[in-house]
Amino acid sequence: MQTLALNRHSSNNSDDQTPNDSLFENIAQDIAHKGYSIQKHAVPKDLADILHFHLTNMPGYKFNDASIGRQAGQQINENVRNDAIVWINGLSPAGNKWLNWTQDLQVYLNRRLFLGLFSFESHFAHYAKGNYYARHLDSFKGEANRVLSLVTYLNPDWQPQDGGELVIYRDAKDKVGTKVQPEFGTLAVFLSEEFEHEVLTTTCDRYSIAGWFRINTSKSNKSDPPL
Repeated sequence: MQTLALNRHSSNNSDDQTPNDSLFENIAQDIAHKGYSIQKHAVPKDLADILHFHLTNMPGYKFNDASIGRQAGQQINENVRNDAIVWINGLSPAGNKWLNWTQDLQVYLNRRLFLGLFSFESHFAHYAKGNYYARHLDSFKGEANRVLSLVTYLNPDWQPQDGGELVIYRDAKDKVGTKVQPEFGTLAVFLSEEFEHEVLTTTCDRYSIAGWFRINTSKSNKSDPPL
């Protein structure tokens, strides 16, 4: 796993500290030392509440079958994943509030970890009963597009028997992994190129947001991320 350095001249003790800085600092420390961070019930309740209400009241026609791959290589493969998604564009009050919050996290992590995060993309996800997402990486080594993955959960009354856990694997040899219960407001953040992960089969409706912080890999003839 790549080693990340913390900016020693930037901490959460400054006079302009925000209410989220303690959480963001915990995430930065975890990412620097082990490459991933799991924070239970970390998303502010008012934010989680508005996201949950928006997602669970969204009409079904807005959801699309989730695909794998990117751009010309995109395809739907239900043997890999079979959830449904809606991309977050910030036009709704809930989406706008979410993007503002993740922007604050992006700024903090750039200041503390020198990651050079340039943009953020995310979508709502609905896993119906029987849905799953097989083990995979969010970004392959050397592509340098998605740098940091983020997942948060919007399930207020989740029970262990409901399944649908996120499993994060240390490396290709790891067969057990670290399980993350999809409980309301829990946040998982990890290096996209480093950690394979999967979503186990759920036994009831499961709601979440998946997102990715990206760096700017634009070339003279191609804008990436697209403008």
